[in-house]
Amino acid sequence: MKNIVVLVSGGGTNLQALIDSERAGEIHGGRITCVISSKPDAYALERAKNNGIASRVIPRKDFSDSVSYSKAVLAALDEEKADLVVLAGFMTILDECVTRAYAYKIINVHPALIPSFCGEGFYGLKVHEKALEYGVKVSGATIHFVNEEADAGAIILQGTVDVKRGDTPEVLQKRIMENVEWKLLPKAVSLFCEDRIDIVDGRAYVKE
Repeated sequence: MKNIVVLVSGGGTNLQALIDSERAGEIHGGRITCVISSKPDAYALERAKNNGIASRVIPRKDFSDSVSYSKAVLAALDEEKADLVVLAGFMTILDECVTRAYAYKIINVHPALIPSFCGEGFYGLKVHEKALEYGVKVSGATIHFVNEEADAGAIILQGTVDVKRGDTPEVLQKRIMENVEWKLLPKAVSLFCEDRIDIVDGRAYVKE
């Protein structure tokens, strides 16, 4: 049984999707053992508490730079014996000391179809604002491994939704979360825990 550690910064809706999927028996070969938050007041911590999941707070504001903060996170992941790290609305970019130590063991969800509307500075509603500004007809979310470059790791799963006339960034965000993120993130986590993801030449392939 693999240990899944979830990193959060805010409300924790993706964390809740993982918790619900685990309770429904949809995550095979793994369990959420710890939630680590970069903010002490993140509601995601309440979700962890309500479901009997251990939690830790490593406040980003207590560290002068990304490297020192990342080293603290790395130490916590090692202490928790993490087999898989899931970034679920985690708003801090981790230094390569973490991504190298946990290569192909960190999964993130990005609210667009990579390589569109991604990279440094593309997060939250900004992603959906740009997608609508560009006039795309479909958007969605990408579940990918995390490496040293923002949103550039191997893609595991992608899903789409139609963009509708009159959509606001908030409406599109909600549609993508409900129809793609909350479904595909638990699926990708389960695939990892079942050892069903192959990495070939830096690309991820799902074994049938």
